[in-house]
Amino acid sequence: MLKLQTDLEGKTARFGDIRDQMNELGYDLGGNWGYDAGSFDSTLWCDKNEKVYLRLPFTVLDGMLDEYDAFISFQTPFVIKHVVNIGLEKDKHSLLTASGFNQFQDPVDPDAQIQEKNKWETAGEKAVSRLIQYLGNGTNASGQTNP
Repeated sequence: MLKLQTDLEGKTARFGDIRDQMNELGYDLGGNWGYDAGSFDSTLWCDKNEKVYLRLPFTVLDGMLDEYDAFISFQTPFVIKHVVNIGLEKDKHSLLTASGFNQFQDPVDPDAQIQEKNKWETAGEKAVSRLIQYLGNGTNASGQTNP
C-alpha cells in the first residue's frame, strides 16, 4: 500500500452528490463499506490477474452511508495492488468460474507488493489532483460544514 500526499484529505462533501460525480469519473463505492465509513475505488492498471487500485477512503460525519444526505470527510488516499486467482474453483460459485474468473473470489494477495512505487505514487497523486479539479465546489475544506 502506498499512501499519497494530496489535498483531498480533510475535504468534506454530501455523500449522494459526490457519489454521483465519482461514478461519472469511473469510481465505484468500495465493497468493504459500513454505515460509518467507506471508500471510492478506481482501477489505475489491470493486467491478467493483477490490478492496481486508487482508493479514496472516507468517514461519515453525519448520517449513515446509505443515505443520500450523509456528510462525509475524505481520509488519506492510497494505491493498493491486488493479485486475484484466475482459474476454476470447486465451490458454490463454480458456475461463475467456468469462464476462468470469479468476481466474488477473494484476492490471493489483497495487499501485494507494488513495484515501481514512484510511478504509482505519481499516477495516484495526478488522478486525485484531476478529481479535485473536477469536483471543484462539490467539496469543502474540513473546517467548513455543508447544510
